[in-house]
Amino acid sequence: MKVSNKDLDLGLVKRVKAGDYQAFDLLVLKYQSRLISTAFKFVKDLQIAEDLVQDSFIKSFKSIGSFREDSTFYTWIYRITVNTSKNYLVSKKRKDELLQTNISKEEDYLIEPIDKDTPEDLLHAFQLRNIITESLNGLGEATKTALTLREFDGLSYEQIAEVVNCPVGTVRSRIFRGREVIEEAIKEYRKANEATHMKIKS
Repeated sequence: MKVSNKDLDLGLVKRVKAGDYQAFDLLVLKYQSRLISTAFKFVKDLQIAEDLVQDSFIKSFKSIGSFREDSTFYTWIYRITVNTSKNYLVSKKRKDELLQTNISKEEDYLIEPIDKDTPEDLLHAFQLRNIITESLNGLGEATKTALTLREFDGLSYEQIAEVVNCPVGTVRSRIFRGREVIEEAIKEYRKANEATHMKIKS
């Protein structure tokens, strides 16, 4: 008896929920191209579309426990990608409108920074940079290389694949995993920082 595509995906989802993260990599590899095409229809920029799909996969991975298995995984991740793309456009429009408002004022064309850097802000920035550097250095060499080439050198996924001599899908999977590790480290730092503030106030 032939297993349906939906059942195959649900089998992978169950494995992810049980802690098998490689099963999620298979879902990424299976649907990323279709989802990039979807995001591209909204943003008209391939690299931005690729990043939005990465964000969508991160969101879906973090909330996989809430995925109800009565629908297909693709329908679920498709909705997440569409919403992420729409949110990006709304955010970009607001930034563009704010910039247009600032530069259209007749008084002067000097754009003042919104926030002044306090010693505390500078300390947090320094600590955050250290957290990111430590997390990056803690990654496997292959993941670290892919993420560095993407985030710091601005290479496309296809260019990275040529540099490291591996499939584009593998590059995307490595970058997804690397971003997830760094995001988690930043979240832990912010939680600890908030807890410190609460203690000081009390």
